[in-house]
Amino acid sequence: MKIDRRGFIKTGAGLGFALSIPARSFGGNGGRKKVIVLGIDGMDPGLLQGFLDQGQMPNFQRLISSGGDFRHMATTIPAQSPVAWASFITGQNPGKTGIFDFIHRGPKNFPADLYLSTSKTYEPEGGKLRLGQWMVPFKGGEIKNLVHGTPFWNYLTDAKLSATIYRSPSNFPPFAGKANEFSGMGTPDILGTYGTFSYYTDNPPENAKDVTGGEVYPTFVKNNIAQNFLYGPPNTFRLDPQKPFDESEGGKTYHYEQLKIPFQVFIDPENPVAKISVSGQEIFLKQGGWSDWVELKFPLLPHLKNLYGIARFYLKELRPDFKLYVSPINLDPKNPALPIFNPDEYGEALTRDLGFFYTQGMAEDTKALTYGILNDLEFWTQSQMVTADWMRAYRWHLDRFKDGFLFFYFSTLDLGQHMFWRYIDPNNHNHQQALQSGLEDPVGRLYRQMDQALGMALEKIDRDTTLIVMSDHGFAGFNRAFNLNSWLLDNGYTYLLDPAKRDKTEYFDNVDWGRTRVYGLGINGLYLNLQGREGMGIVKAEQEDWLLKELKRKLEEAVDPKTGEHPIKNAYIAKEVFRGKFVGTVSPDMIIGYRRGYRGSWETTLGKYPKDWVVDNLDPWSGDHCIDPTEVPASLLANKKIIKPDPGIWDIGPSVLQEFGIKVPEDMEGKPIF
Repeated sequence: MKIDRRGFIKTGAGLGFALSIPARSFGGNGGRKKVIVLGIDGMDPGLLQGFLDQGQMPNFQRLISSGGDFRHMATTIPAQSPVAWASFITGQNPGKTGIFDFIHRGPKNFPADLYLSTSKTYEPEGGKLRLGQWMVPFKGGEIKNLVHGTPFWNYLTDAKLSATIYRSPSNFPPFAGKANEFSGMGTPDILGTYGTFSYYTDNPPENAKDVTGGEVYPTFVKNNIAQNFLYGPPNTFRLDPQKPFDESEGGKTYHYEQLKIPFQVFIDPENPVAKISVSGQEIFLKQGGWSDWVELKFPLLPHLKNLYGIARFYLKELRPDFKLYVSPINLDPKNPALPIFNPDEYGEALTRDLGFFYTQGMAEDTKALTYGILNDLEFWTQSQMVTADWMRAYRWHLDRFKDGFLFFYFSTLDLGQHMFWRYIDPNNHNHQQALQSGLEDPVGRLYRQMDQALGMALEKIDRDTTLIVMSDHGFAGFNRAFNLNSWLLDNGYTYLLDPAKRDKTEYFDNVDWGRTRVYGLGINGLYLNLQGREGMGIVKAEQEDWLLKELKRKLEEAVDPKTGEHPIKNAYIAKEVFRGKFVGTVSPDMIIGYRRGYRGSWETTLGKYPKDWVVDNLDPWSGDHCIDPTEVPASLLANKKIIKPDPGIWDIGPSVLQEFGIKVPEDMEGKPIF
């Protein structure tokens, strides 16, 4: 299991698991009534209002002025995307959806058992047959979507209405049902991660060993030729010939051979151009040039089965240093190894008309910018290629939308604000440096692109169309990072086996669980080491309530010694704010709601214990929303008046059902906004 600094865990989903999806037609079969929901991740109501006041958002102004409405909308506790979008999908609170963070743990086997919150891979049942170095499973494995509850669009298709869901987060693999779906945030790359880039260079950066979300491969030029490999996941059909398995009392642990494809770069000796040869293809690039999508084929079983992927190459530099960036290898949408479309015919229609496009759920490569592999201008170019893919698909859907329901999701505003917030925040430590990068007004440009997207929808709608524009949360600066586990250690709630190794502790590997009462995990979660629930639990049930109340008081009283501020606005006791069967089992026992300007540190997500409780955030990742939800409300707009006084993201599904005259199910907690 590999965890990077964002807390994203390898799912082990890199190879050939396929779910059986029944075929059905693509296209509308409902009446004239239409509802369009545009999901713009991270659109902040405060920034949006500011751009409206400056006259920079003419289409949003047109929507509001022509009888529409613009409101702040409540988001979930915590204000994290997978949590919020799960509530959007089901109309329920996190206690019922079972989604509380990007990371969850299996309490009995923690800290060994960590997994992505929204999906999980289950190994093949029935074992495998070993034939020499080859392993043949008796039955295929399975990937399950862990969001509990019924997607609201299933009620539409049950009523014989058309529904198309393009890239909804928390929808991998797509929900079973009759809607047309393309999975969004949570969809892995070919390695089973949230995105792992490759960087080939003869001058590796000093921080090469610390890079997460990417791999740096030393690659040297000889006789104007550089060569190396593109790496795929382990081939679970073939054992590693060097170390096929380990034996223990519990049986055998198999080690599989890693898939890889050779490539060569032929460098022109006089001009800044090169030819890349890979998988029988030749790609010609100038220095500073990006390739189109390149098809890649990894052989799994000779002549029988292949794993297909697509990637983009960026020839960053040829001289004096060799620098080649390769994007995370995306699942090939024409031959996806994992279930990303429902039904298959919908995916076939998309790829037939659109060709290749990003399938990775979080396609903007923020990690490459964080570690200096890409600079601001290069990251902007990469993120704009992502936007171009979404815009082509958006036009395609609008042109074919005749009736029923259409949801379309945009991601680039969210990831762009994460990385470019320092451009608009004078309090950020990297603000002045950002202004000198040569990139002009990236945040404003991203908002104006969303205005253009809204304008495209406004041109298509008629009097029978309800249009909703929404986000999952707003945004704020991330200037100071709170080391929650360090605070717990220094306040006597956590103990280490060897305190002298405090700075070297990773993944809780130095924790004395026989004395530790509390630990932090994920971006906002705090857990009690509860007896009977955690595998090494020591906190008795009768101690739970007073311990949580004591933690809440002390955490909210904690002071940043540099600023004198209280970093934590609210420490929410889970059983007081959630309802449902996942409260106290899957959920954290407490959700930490940070003030604007603060957020849980990356080290908190990785089980580390730095010396200081609060530190400056110097990362380009300078904006965030994983803070107190009252600090980052979402945006809600519609082309009709909103009458619900306190709309929340859980209300959108019930509102769509009401627009089609469908009774809102009793188990939905959300209520119609119109």
